[in-house]
Formats: sequence, C-alpha cells, structure tokens
Amino acid sequence: MNSTLILRVAVAIILLTHSVTGIFDNGINDFGNLYLNQIGFAPFGVFLAWSIKLSHIIAAVLLLINKYINFAAIVTILVLIMGIILVHFQEGWFVVGGGRNGMEYNFLLICVLLAIMFPKGFLKGTEGLRS
Repeated sequence: MNSTLILRVAVAIILLTHSVTGIFDNGINDFGNLYLNQIGFAPFGVFLAWSIKLSHIIAAVLLLINKYINFAAIVTILVLIMGIILVHFQEGWFVVGGGRNGMEYNFLLICVLLAIMFPKGFLKGTEGLRS
C-alpha cells in the first residue's frame, strides 16, 4: 500500500465535496459574480471560479488514481495560496473558534499536499542525517 494513500483520499474527499456542492447550490457562479468580479476580475470571475473548482475535481481524481500527483498538488497549492491572499488572510488565522474564515485550513491542506509530493521528505537521500 502506498504510504500517501490515506492523505490522498482525505484531500480528494475535501476537494470533491468543496467543489461538487458549489455546482449544485450555485456557489461557483455566486463566487465568480459576487466576489471575484467585485474585486477586479470582471468579466472573468465566473470563468475563474469554474476553473478553480474544475481544477479541484481533476486534482481529486488524480490523487485517487495516484497519477500526476505533483501536477495536481502544485496546481491545488497555487489555488490555496491565492485563496489565502484574496480571501482568508484578511480574516486572520482561525477558521472557527478564535475567528472565522481564516487561513489555517488552507495552510494545513498545503502542508498535506507537500507531504504527498515528498513522502520521504524534502531532503531525499539524506535519511542517514536524521536522528
């Protein structure tokens, strides 16, 4: 069994549920029209919103089938970083509790995606240096 299987499945579930619900509750269009267009991305807000959500769905599938993992992770990390910059940073750190809509969840997803990309750590081949 692949050492990243649990993390890949978990991230795939998160990406799918976050994306698919927006398809059915008009959330993607609302995000594009009511947020992205309003902060300067008009007239491309809806296109960007759909691109983001479709990238999440594609990344989830790639994570599940364990193919093109680095591509899926890098694209998703870039989306998450932009989410931090555009949406979550101004709300602070906490998603709930000490605040609302903060960046801690994106930060954790970025760390998990990095762990999936580098299951042996960043310094591959230097395991002998670790204690």
